[in-house]
This record gives sequence, C-alpha cells and structure tokens, in this order.
Amino acid sequence: MRSGSLARVGVAVVAVTVAYVSVAPVHGQSPSTPRAPQSSTSTGAAKRGLPRLPDGRPDLQGTYDVSTITPFERPNGVGESISEQEAQSREKQTVERRAVGDRPSDGKRQAPPVGGDGSAGAAGNVGGYNGFWLDQGDTWIVIDNVRRTSIITEPEGRVPPRKPQAGRGGRGGGAPAIALPTSDAGENAAPSGRGAYDNPEQRPLGERCLLGFGSTSGPPTLPNGFYNNTKQLVQTKDYVMILNEMVHDARIVRLNSKHVPSNIRKWMGDSIGWYEGDTLVIETTNFTDKTRYMGTTQDLKVTERISRLDDKTLLYKFTIDDPAIFTKPWSGEYPWRPSKGLMYEYACHEGNYALGNIMRGARLLEKEAEEVAKQK
Repeated sequence: MRSGSLARVGVAVVAVTVAYVSVAPVHGQSPSTPRAPQSSTSTGAAKRGLPRLPDGRPDLQGTYDVSTITPFERPNGVGESISEQEAQSREKQTVERRAVGDRPSDGKRQAPPVGGDGSAGAAGNVGGYNGFWLDQGDTWIVIDNVRRTSIITEPEGRVPPRKPQAGRGGRGGGAPAIALPTSDAGENAAPSGRGAYDNPEQRPLGERCLLGFGSTSGPPTLPNGFYNNTKQLVQTKDYVMILNEMVHDARIVRLNSKHVPSNIRKWMGDSIGWYEGDTLVIETTNFTDKTRYMGTTQDLKVTERISRLDDKTLLYKFTIDDPAIFTKPWSGEYPWRPSKGLMYEYACHEGNYALGNIMRGARLLEKEAEEVAKQK
C-alpha cells in the first residue's frame, strides 16, 4: 500500500510478534463489573473454521487495509445499496483516475496560477501532494453481499441532526468565535479568518501531528480517504492494541477492566474491552475537550464491536452516543480487509518546516496589512 506523510518517509517498520498467553475466555458484562470465565464451547465462528487463539477466543490479529471509495454518509436521494455493475463501474473509474494522476510530471510545464487552477486534488492546490502519495482505495464496501452506499448504517445512513444549542466548539454552549480543530478534521479543513493563525493550537490536529486526521486514530477509527489506511490489531491476555499507520497512533484497550476516574482525560479516550462470544467489544469514554470528534463533548461514549467476516477479513462496527450534541445515537460499519503491503513509519514532524512557516507567513501578512493601513 502507498504511504504518504508530511515528511516523505519510507522506512518499513519491523513487525514484532506478540506472544498470546493462554487464558480463560470471558463473557461480556457491564464494563463496571468483573467478567466471569466462559467455557470454550463451539460457536458459529468455530463451526465456520475461523481462526482462534489457544484459549478459544477469536483470533482477530493481523494487518488490515481499511481504504474504501464508499462515502461516510449516504448521499441524498440514494438507497441503501447499489448494484454490482454500478460498484464495478465506480471502481474502474477510480483506477483510471489514479492512473492519470500517476503519470510523470512534465518538467517543461508552466507554473500553475496563483491559488491553483481550480481542479480537484493536489493540482488545484499549489503546494499539495502529487498523485503518487494519494491512495484512498479503489474498492466498494460489500457486507453480506450488499454493496453499501455509506459507512453509516443508522439512522438512514447519515449523521442525525445536531441539537440547536450544540455548537462546533464541542462544549454544548455554542460555537466559539474561532472554531477549534476537531479530531475528524481533514488537512484542508483548517479554521480560517481572524485569529485562526495566532498560535499552533488553532491549527488542525493532523497538521500538528497530534492525531491522524479524518478520525483515523479514533475512536471511531475510520478510513481517511487520502492515504495511510493500514491498521494492525494485536491481542494479548490483558490488552488489545490497534496501531494506526497514520501518525503512528497506538490505541491500548484494557481487557476486563474499569474506566479510569472521570477527572483523567485522554486524547483518544479511555478504552476498555471484553468479549461477547466471538465479538470484541470496546467502550471508550473520558475524552479530552481538545479532540471533540465532530464537535462532541467530553461526555462522548464510543462503542466498537470487532468480529470476523471470514478467516481474513474483520467487520468493524461503531456507535456514537453524545446526548448533548446529537438528537440520537448513530452507528456505522465497514470491513477491514487484509493488507497487501507493509505498515510504514509515519515520521510526521521529521524535516517538517510547514507548521513554523505557517506561523511565519501569518506574521508576514499581518505586518503587510499594518503597512497598508499606515499609508491610508
């Protein structure tokens, strides 16, 4: 799989094999209570011959490619699914479009106009990535032989309405004068206007290399439609680790545990997990107000469910619940397909002059504006 970063890197990470210690499987119970042992009787997964760990738990480990051209939300006027022929046509168009973007640049080409030429992608945004670094994927989501038209499933394939008092500030009290960056913001979704370049804290979290943009790091952990869509899942007796190629974020899920006290807040929240049959359930709370997925509050709760579709593919489901922001909880799901490539180190700030130059450029513009004002 392709790999791109703010600092162009291509150093393969050596895979580290984690020994799985045999331990009695457990029932899924309320996260606040200990979980009792369960016998390793045959389940549907066992009958299908799906891989298992020595203690009988489902073996979910592997390196996965989550890229997809299926949109996050269902477009207006579109049904829940499309035909196989239409999906194949869109996949073919994506491959052809990528081939055009991968063509070598003409060394004698003219410089683009100021502000870009208006075309989509890096060509229309001067200083952006060339096509080599981009890899949104080229496949459509297929679950139960249905070609879904969105990652979101409920309600009706779209994010439900936000409550009137819920602002993008994520504190439930209306949007601030300068919108603070959220964990789902893309690289090109930076706040703009007066004050947006006053300090690094106003810049998007991905731009600052704190979290992968597009909610790549999660939770919920999603495809970003750009590049670095590889994830690795590792299971041990007491923990599950989800490593994201984008910004190299690692989520650690404590099994059969309780959440930390409410005064402890984390960038990716506090994740605890347990098994319900052949499904790994992860509940995450204790978010900081510095991330605020889609403008949510610190009281956001994300519930994820990971199981096997077959011996190579995982099914990832998630539910978003923040009553202060959304009128109802909402959910989505998409497959994690086995990766055909390696996972690469994402050395985001190595040789990265962009953030400093963004601040310097803003100061230069302010100085020029002051000079113009003096001449009036």
